Amino acid sequence: MNVVCLIGRLVADPELKHTQANVSVCSFRIAVDRSYQAKGQERQADFINIVAWRQSAEFICRYFHKGSRISVVGSLQSRDYTDQNGNKRTVYEVVCDNVGFVDPKTTNNAGGYQPAYQPTDSQVPTYTESQPAFSTASGDFEEIVGDDELPF
Repeated sequence: MNVVCLIGRLVADPELKHTQANVSVCSFRIAVDRSYQAKGQERQADFINIVAWRQSAEFICRYFHKGSRISVVGSLQSRDYTDQNGNKRTVYEVVCDNVGFVDPKTTNNAGGYQPAYQPTDSQVPTYTESQPAFSTASGDFEEIVGDDELPF
């Protein structure tokens, strides 16, 4: 299985290009923070190359810019080439299958992204310590004494 899931920040503005067959392609790089931080040191980041094709490429170039946080789901791919000096090189990159917004829309975010659901204060439940997490008094749950009563 080859699945890569990343959340990071674009290190530069993505640039849309087209192949000779007029297929949209976008290559960009994101900085992904490592999950650990050594004591007394700055948090480290890995810089990951990403390639997006067709509608994903156009979407990224339209709605994301340098510094934007982005979520990427794709697969890891490697390719070999020979550079100008005749040295063999290997490149690893993530081929993007799906991208998404990480941050909610702000006033300076171009593109018109709207979160799908934003609860109002009256819709957010409030809990107190005196309320149990689960209550059987409502009759929602029924105790099953033996395995003979299980429906499966």
